Amino acid sequence: MTKICGLPAAVALAALVCATPVFAQADMDGTWQPRYHEDQPERIPGPELRDYLGLPINDAARQFADSWDPSRITLPEEQCRVHVSPYIYRGPTNLRIWEEKHPKTQEVIAIKHYHSTYEQTRTIYMDGRPHPGPNAAHTWMGFSTGHWEGDMLVIETSHLKQGWVRRNGLPMSDQAHMTEYWVRNGDLLTQVFMLFDPVYLTEPLVKSTEFVRSPRELPAQTWLWVCDPVVEIATREENAVPSYMPGEHPFKDEFAQRWGIPEIANNGGAATMYPEFQEVVKKAPKPAPLPPPSRGATRVTGPGQQQQGR
Repeated sequence: MTKICGLPAAVALAALVCATPVFAQADMDGTWQPRYHEDQPERIPGPELRDYLGLPINDAARQFADSWDPSRITLPEEQCRVHVSPYIYRGPTNLRIWEEKHPKTQEVIAIKHYHSTYEQTRTIYMDGRPHPGPNAAHTWMGFSTGHWEGDMLVIETSHLKQGWVRRNGLPMSDQAHMTEYWVRNGDLLTQVFMLFDPVYLTEPLVKSTEFVRSPRELPAQTWLWVCDPVVEIATREENAVPSYMPGEHPFKDEFAQRWGIPEIANNGGAATMYPEFQEVVKKAPKPAPLPPPSRGATRVTGPGQQQQGR
């Protein structure tokens, strides 16, 4: 009799253990703010035109960026254009994270990320639902699902709108897919993401970003992003889009000349990501230096430095 009763009890106990969530899951709730010590020149002052170093781009991405005119962002339809999720974490933003739970079972349905930049709410579904089919709508934040591997949150994101890899015109296509790894160590939250783009990248692009937990609640106004597009250049012809035709970029050599970077490196590509490429750079011819600035003009000579023309 004892054996008969013990068997169902053992089965019930095994079922309870299997249904129990992984206890190593980390609590990421709270308000987080990014730190910019990594890739600071790219993320704060911004990259120079035609700076493609260390990025696994292909010819299509390079041509797209070579046609980029920064005044394009003065167009009304571009002024309030939202940053896609592979890009939005890299810039200035306040980030709030919380869990959305089932009202009865208290199981986690989704993890929510709210960005002060463009007031975007991102949903990471944790309930095991599949990604939608290829004809589903693409959005700025994309469609995200997550799962825990120990105390590391792994997120897969698809159905993204077209966005940017770097704000000097390097594009990300709407076929891109992102895999993220989130780890918390005390008040430090680290995101490592891999971006896969069959249209513009030949290899995955890997970047990491760190956030620090805010010790206090932020004022309400810091979460607002008021953006009202206006006509900034009244003399621009209707429907005109600032851009450069192939071979007409007026600053195409400026970055390479300023820093003495061989063209083979300046053009980027997967090979430029690896240490072995240093030997290629040593043997490649360097471009002619920039001509001296005209009298009264200034020229950037290094991070945070300017040289005055005489």
